[in-house]
Amino acid sequence: MTKIQTTISAIVALVVIIVSCSKNDSGSGGGTTTDPYTAIKATFGTKIDPNNLLNYANQGKPAYIVKENTGGNPITNAKATLGRVLFYDKNLSIDNTVSCASCHKQEFAFSDTAIASKGVQGGTTARHSMRLVNARFSVEAKFFWDERAATLEQQTTRPIQDHAEMGFSGQSGRPGLSTLLTKLQGINYYNELFKFVYGDINVTEARLQECMAQFVRSIQSFDSKYDAGRATAPNDGAPFANFTAQENQGKQLFLAPPVFGPGGVRTGGGVGCNGCHNAPEFDIDPNTRNNGIIGKIGGGGIDITITRAPSLRDLVSASGQSNGPLMHTGNLATLQNAIGHYNTINIAPGNTNLDPRLTPGGVGQQLNMTGAEMNAIQSFLRTLGGTNVYTDPKWSNPFL
Repeated sequence: MTKIQTTISAIVALVVIIVSCSKNDSGSGGGTTTDPYTAIKATFGTKIDPNNLLNYANQGKPAYIVKENTGGNPITNAKATLGRVLFYDKNLSIDNTVSCASCHKQEFAFSDTAIASKGVQGGTTARHSMRLVNARFSVEAKFFWDERAATLEQQTTRPIQDHAEMGFSGQSGRPGLSTLLTKLQGINYYNELFKFVYGDINVTEARLQECMAQFVRSIQSFDSKYDAGRATAPNDGAPFANFTAQENQGKQLFLAPPVFGPGGVRTGGGVGCNGCHNAPEFDIDPNTRNNGIIGKIGGGGIDITITRAPSLRDLVSASGQSNGPLMHTGNLATLQNAIGHYNTINIAPGNTNLDPRLTPGGVGQQLNMTGAEMNAIQSFLRTLGGTNVYTDPKWSNPFL
C-alpha cells in the first residue's frame, strides 16, 4: 500500500468514527440529543413527562357551570404542571418542612382536618385551611378569608412570605422572597422545568404566581350525585330524579328564601342558603359580609372581616367523610353544627359587619328549623361531594 493510500484509509476510518459517534449522539433531525429532562426524570420518574403532559387545560365541565374567575391567566398544561411541582415542594419553606400541600391536602378536598395547620419552626396558620376545590368557578375573584388578595395569583405567594406559615418573611432575621427565588433557581429540576415552560431558567415571583394559580384553578369537582341529577333536570329548582325525597326537600329548603315575621322569626319558605352560596357553583356571593363567626383561632379579640368562603362542594366526601372543621376558626365540626349556627343568629357586641341577610328587620334571624328540615339540608349538602378530586393523579404529589 502506498503512502497516499494509507493516508486515505486513515481519513476514511476517521470519518467513519465521527459519523458513528454523530449517529449515537443525534436524533433523526440531527444535532445532539442530550436529554433536557434528566433531572425531571430523576426526581419525578414517570409522574411528570414533559413530552406527555397530563390534561389540565381541556377538562370538561357541565354546561350549567358558567361562573369563572380565570381572568388573563388561562390554564395551560405546561404551566399547571410546573404549578403542581411548586404546590407540593417543601423547598418553598425556609426549613424545607412545609409546602402548600401541607395545609391543603388532596385527601381532604385540599383542606386540612386540623383547626390550624402547621407552619415552619412551630408556627401555625392564623385561620383554618380553606378548601381549594372549584376555586376557579365563582364570581368572587378575591382570596383568603378576609379577601386581602385581589386575585388568586396574588394569593399564591402570600403564605410563602408569611412568617409563621412558610417563613420567607424578611422579618426577625429570616430571608425574604428573593432568597427563595435564588434557592429555586439553584435546583436542577427547576432549571429544566422553567426552561421547558418559559424558554429560560429565570425564577420570578410573577412566574410562581402564574403557574401555581393555574394549578389551583385546575382542581375541579363535577362528578357528584348533585351533578348527576342536575344534568337531567331543567333547572336547579326542579326535583332531581336520582335524589331521595329527603335530598329533594333539602335542596328546596336550601334554594328558597325564608319568609320572616316579627322579630326575625321564620314563618314560611325555605332557609335561604342560596342567597349567599348560589347554585349550581355554590360559590360565595362577593357582596357577603360577616356570617356571625367573629372569633380567632387561639382567642385574642374578634375578627369581623371575614367574607370569603370556598364553594360548598365537597364539604364532605361522597362517602360522608368530613373534610375538616368549618368556618375560618374551624370551630364548627359538622354540617349539623353549621346549620345550627345559621338557625339562630345572635348579634355579638362589636360585630359591625354582620351580613344584613342574616338580620331581617335588624335582628338576628330565627329560622326555627325542625329536626327533619335540618336532616334534609344535611342530606342535600352531602350530595355535593364528588370522588375524582381525591384521587386524580394530575393533582397528586409528584414527589412521592
